[in-house]
Amino acid sequence: MKFTVFLGMIVSASLAATVRADDADTAFFEGKVRPILVQRCYSCHSADAKKVRGGLLLDSKDGWEKGGDTGPSIVPGNVEESLLAQAIRYDRDELRMPPKGKLPEAEIAVLNDWIKRGAIDPRKGRVAAKAGKRVIDIDRARTHWAFQPLRASTAPQTDSTWTKSPIDAYILARLLEKKLTPNPPANRRALIRRVSFDLVGLPPSPEEVEAFVADRDPNAFEKVVDRLIADPGYGERWARHWLDLARFAESHGYEHDYDRPTAYHYRDFVVEAFNRDLPYDVFVKWQLAGDELAPDDNLALAATGFLAAGVHSTQITANQVEKERYDELDDIVQTIGTSLLGLTIGCARCHDHKYDPIPTNDYYRILSTFATTVRGEVDLIPDRAGYAKALAKYEREHAPYVDAITRFDRESTPARLQAWEKALAARAKTKPEWVVLEPIKSESKAGATFKTLEDGSIRVSGENADFDTYTISLACELPEITAIKIEAMKDEGLVQGGPGRAPNGNFDLTDLSLTIGPRYGIGASTKPSLINPKATFEQKGLPISAAIDGDKKTGWAVDPQFGRDHAAVFELVADARTDSGATLTFTVDFQGNARHNIGRLRFSATSAPRPVGLKDDGIPQEIAKVLAIDTEKRTNEQKEKILVWYKTIDPERRALERARDDHAKTAPKSNGVKALICSEGIDPLRLHTQGADFFEKTYFLRRGDPNQKAGEATQGFLQVLMTSPEKEKHWKLTPPSGARVSFRRASLANWMTDVDQGAGALLARVIVNRLWKQHFGRGLVATSSDFGFQSEPPTHPDLLDRLALELVRNGWRLKPIQRLIVTSATYQESSFDDPAKAKIDPDDHLLWRHRRVRLEAESIRDSLLAVSGKLDRRMFGPGTLDEHQTRRSLYFTVKRSKLIPFMTQFDAPDALQGLSERSSTTVAPQALLLLNNPIVREWAEAFAQRIVPKEGRTLESSVREAYRLAFAREPSAEESADDLAFLKRQLESYRRDGKNDGFAQALTDFCQSIFCSNEFLTID
Repeated sequence: MKFTVFLGMIVSASLAATVRADDADTAFFEGKVRPILVQRCYSCHSADAKKVRGGLLLDSKDGWEKGGDTGPSIVPGNVEESLLAQAIRYDRDELRMPPKGKLPEAEIAVLNDWIKRGAIDPRKGRVAAKAGKRVIDIDRARTHWAFQPLRASTAPQTDSTWTKSPIDAYILARLLEKKLTPNPPANRRALIRRVSFDLVGLPPSPEEVEAFVADRDPNAFEKVVDRLIADPGYGERWARHWLDLARFAESHGYEHDYDRPTAYHYRDFVVEAFNRDLPYDVFVKWQLAGDELAPDDNLALAATGFLAAGVHSTQITANQVEKERYDELDDIVQTIGTSLLGLTIGCARCHDHKYDPIPTNDYYRILSTFATTVRGEVDLIPDRAGYAKALAKYEREHAPYVDAITRFDRESTPARLQAWEKALAARAKTKPEWVVLEPIKSESKAGATFKTLEDGSIRVSGENADFDTYTISLACELPEITAIKIEAMKDEGLVQGGPGRAPNGNFDLTDLSLTIGPRYGIGASTKPSLINPKATFEQKGLPISAAIDGDKKTGWAVDPQFGRDHAAVFELVADARTDSGATLTFTVDFQGNARHNIGRLRFSATSAPRPVGLKDDGIPQEIAKVLAIDTEKRTNEQKEKILVWYKTIDPERRALERARDDHAKTAPKSNGVKALICSEGIDPLRLHTQGADFFEKTYFLRRGDPNQKAGEATQGFLQVLMTSPEKEKHWKLTPPSGARVSFRRASLANWMTDVDQGAGALLARVIVNRLWKQHFGRGLVATSSDFGFQSEPPTHPDLLDRLALELVRNGWRLKPIQRLIVTSATYQESSFDDPAKAKIDPDDHLLWRHRRVRLEAESIRDSLLAVSGKLDRRMFGPGTLDEHQTRRSLYFTVKRSKLIPFMTQFDAPDALQGLSERSSTTVAPQALLLLNNPIVREWAEAFAQRIVPKEGRTLESSVREAYRLAFAREPSAEESADDLAFLKRQLESYRRDGKNDGFAQALTDFCQSIFCSNEFLTID
């Protein structure tokens, strides 16, 4: 945590009202004095200092009363006689503290004031100090305004007709205290533009503006607000604010920054939740424990993407696993603290919080909530109940097929194996068998991965490139080779059972070649020609002969016989002698149809005399070795190995398997899509971690070091926000029997939303303050993610609690609160800056006017699209990194290492950590981007097409139309004259240059100048 010392901060009347009278001095010490001592003095004058200078301790009353080498440092109540006061004023040359430079006058004044008050003993305050160790007094800490119960209040009574809602009464009362009056209302055109951007993030259409201006209904503005809140764009606008807090991104971060292609479901959840007006307490609960509280609700499952949204190292060595896991859990706890509770809980990872009543033990008890929580992907099924019913019916019907195979294995397979071995021995005297070759090395040019299975086949997974080349080396122990066989085998892991990896299960083998080399690297290699190809099946126009015709674009395929085994045999032009064994290296090319690579293949060789047939089953070399052993001498393991393999070739058993597999094709489809969630008991999304994905237990760590464990941490919550006598037991849930989840996160969610005895009151205060901030540019509490002791107190504490109570009473629904805010007279004030009023309240803390603010990156880009007529309003689904895309900017993929330049130029976040307030910079590159970016130019051209004068209309009408589209108003006479003069100059310039499209170019220049204007980029 980076600590900020608020110097010269006055404890306001609102703070004093929430702190008991006997705590006023302590509030002064904790809020103003201690930060100075910590920052300026404790490095040399505390028990934790490496070397105590002058024998003086300033971290306890005993320390400063005893003093150091020069005697007592403070005489309570007497500034002039106190050596500390003399030292910080630099009154004596031999006694100057701090020695590196004099303190600012404001800090000197605070310390002098503290001495005048009697140098309050901090051990009596909220956070006491003794021998350098802090002792947190939880009961006293609860007197802080943010930790108190919500207080109902009556709106102040005023005689003014200005007020439109209870909000206005609170605002006006404070204004009148300072002899201020609110600004007059904004004009209707400015007002509808303001509320449109605030609620949906887009400009109003000219038709919407004119309808509002002409509507004489006293409730005209309320109707506009209701329409905007019901607009789907509302969820897209407000989701963006939340995604900033949730540090949402679609990549893991760090140097490799792998993608999270299924993370977008969390973004879509947030949009949908805001549009549905999902109660905020449910919104919070689902993000913490949607999988536990509503496991059959896709929206609830997607909501847990909140926990998964942070950065995650993808290259973790074994000795770093535990540290990285604690770092990951720390990210979750920090984000929960700042986004939901407005508290910097993460500051207590290594030590008790320096300012707030958050002991380290509280931190680790919350952290233990997520001990076994992992990222993983699950299917979001549209009709979960219907799918479950259909699946149950299918499983009942499928069971007999499975039972038939089980019964066959028990009653028939052993005898059939014995008979097969006898027949094999007889057949071996007259004809050699196919021998399955043992893979040594497999490589893919495009990066696919290979796994050798028990039957000697090779399963291909991972990257499925448009075109690929497999290079596969295999061991062969035959003394002579007359032919080779390649098999393309079915596999349930492939689409339609394969055997290809194409979207329909096909493949396209365009070239096959063989190199025969020495088994152990001694001798020359040969590359025999392959002749006389035969195949079990050939697709029309794609015969097996095409695999050896030398044409890289013709090949062998098997459409429509998907989900079956296929084989092809090639004879060698001359027998290959391999007396000492050989290495056979096959080069298998797929250069025809895109992504038509084989998904499972197997190679065999034979010494059989020509012509060689296709029907003989290959026997893997390992199996052949066991078959050569007398039956009575085989070990149980060898017997089991032969039995398992024989099941794969027994024709009757394979017939039963085909029946089972054919019926399996009737299994109901879930139509689910993969989504990244956080849960327990699911397969972790594993990357390159050497070690465990999680640990069953978490521990209290000294100084945050996993090597300094201090006992197991069990779940608990923040003591300062627990008033139940049962403590954490009041909210803890016991998981039902057989549950794969612990329900710890559900317990946390229940505490978090409990207004009466848990954190619910603070939760409500924080979210209504965030709503206020987004509408007014500043929250009632300026530090919107820090409501602790270092926060600024609320400017209108009674109003803050009034809104929080209103939220809870309305079932935690956010839309009614926003409607209440934007329909207030306070919101509808003009932004006119009155110097006389600004002299009294320069920062507009009392809200005598509406702030003019620069649009955020998303609204700027979305406005360019909307005004140009290019905006695509399609919602949801995967994002993109294509800067030309015309959907709302919310649907850009947030890849941490490849952020969209347009967005970052206008201060969009990097998503490395939660962000409560974006910067709003004004720099030259922003103007240069709008002037020179070719995409902006394209949109200016489209804008120009919208305002081309229609038949019988003048160029002046185009200027008016441009203003109506971009600014929601008509141009003034002066503006119109200037713009027409500009257009004529541009047109004349293009004509001189001989450009036939000079009119279109001039109009485009005008439209682009509008894009670059301050008025286009700001809300008034």
